[in-house]
Amino acid sequence: MKNRLVLASSSPFRKQLLQKIISEFNTFNPDIDETPQPNETAMQLVLRLAEHKALAGKQTFPEHLIIGSDQVCCINGNIVGKPGNHQSAVNQLSQASGQVITFYTGLALYNSTTQQMTSLVDTFDVGFRDLSPELIERYLKAEQPYHCAGSFKSEGSGIVLFKHLRGDDPNSLVGLPLIQLCELLEQQGVKLLD
Repeated sequence: MKNRLVLASSSPFRKQLLQKIISEFNTFNPDIDETPQPNETAMQLVLRLAEHKALAGKQTFPEHLIIGSDQVCCINGNIVGKPGNHQSAVNQLSQASGQVITFYTGLALYNSTTQQMTSLVDTFDVGFRDLSPELIERYLKAEQPYHCAGSFKSEGSGIVLFKHLRGDDPNSLVGLPLIQLCELLEQQGVKLLD
């Protein structure tokens, strides 16, 4: 089964996370439109995108288990994505200063043989310290997290920004809820650490 496992992601972070539990798997870039729909909540958005990413591989991988995942964060109730550039990252971290922001990570496992989809959303709260403009600039210069939702890398130097972390699975904050994925894979007969 391990050769029939596929990660629908071009993210090196998700690939590294999956390698913690599975040694061999395929990857592909699902290349889907990630634009939020009108009135779509953060939970609805990440669930829809995770499922669409998994489904994007069903033609190429017709007898596989395909993993899709997507993540957004919310600051003061507003969905925030990847900043893409320095000024947007400064704005995101300035908004997060002294706040608790919530990360929503959608996870989908699609069995392209049986056409069965299982999906869920994992949440994780990050409490930020009061961030000075100088600390924000030093952090962004050091890590340049412009391709990360929320403008930080929790697995790296981003830890200097936090007051507390609250959630069931720290891997979820990086982009792939491994604890719940382990359960889903075992239900499909996948042997972990194989």
